[in-house]
Amino acid sequence: MKLFLDTANLDEITRVAEWGLLDGVTTNPSLISKEGGSFETIIRKICEMVPGAVSAEVLAPDYEGMLNEGRVYAGWAPNVYVKLPMTLEGLRACRTLSDEGISVNITLVFSANQALLAAKAGAAFVSPFIGRLDDCGEDGMKLIEEIMQIYDAYGFDTEVLVASVRHPRHVTDAAKLGADICTMPFSVFEKLAKHPLTDIGLQKFMEDWSKSR
Repeated sequence: MKLFLDTANLDEITRVAEWGLLDGVTTNPSLISKEGGSFETIIRKICEMVPGAVSAEVLAPDYEGMLNEGRVYAGWAPNVYVKLPMTLEGLRACRTLSDEGISVNITLVFSANQALLAAKAGAAFVSPFIGRLDDCGEDGMKLIEEIMQIYDAYGFDTEVLVASVRHPRHVTDAAKLGADICTMPFSVFEKLAKHPLTDIGLQKFMEDWSKSR
């Protein structure tokens, strides 16, 4: 499973990239707004830092606007994936951009039917938001399971990008279900490598070693 960082913070991206574990980055308008600099400048910098896919989200709500923005974004770097909303206009734009050879990430997916439509529209990625479903009392991982079953049954090439990840268990469960990608904030990415028993064990080793000298 590929591991993406969900951020627009260049320091966070640098740190995870240095670990040798970063496969890509997802961004959105909310994340971009927290950083200094223009949208284009930030996306271009991220694309230079990350060899994998970098998702850049359009702001236009209509088909023509999405096409215009998407084509511009795709010209910034070869690893830009244009992020479109899960709407009928977004699906229409997805089909057009995909046919033009531009990679699309359909975002804000909350049902298996939406994921099915995204795949049929030619999306490279589909982004189901599991944390937000959990917040509403639904089972976000059940959605991932349904999407994986549908995609496997029909041989869709669309990759399942698990988004709205809140904790390390989400990553484990996504991996068990065979999801292609999991994107997460820096705080969750960092926690993947940690366990209290590891810390206790390391401390015990060091204490024993110091006593033997």
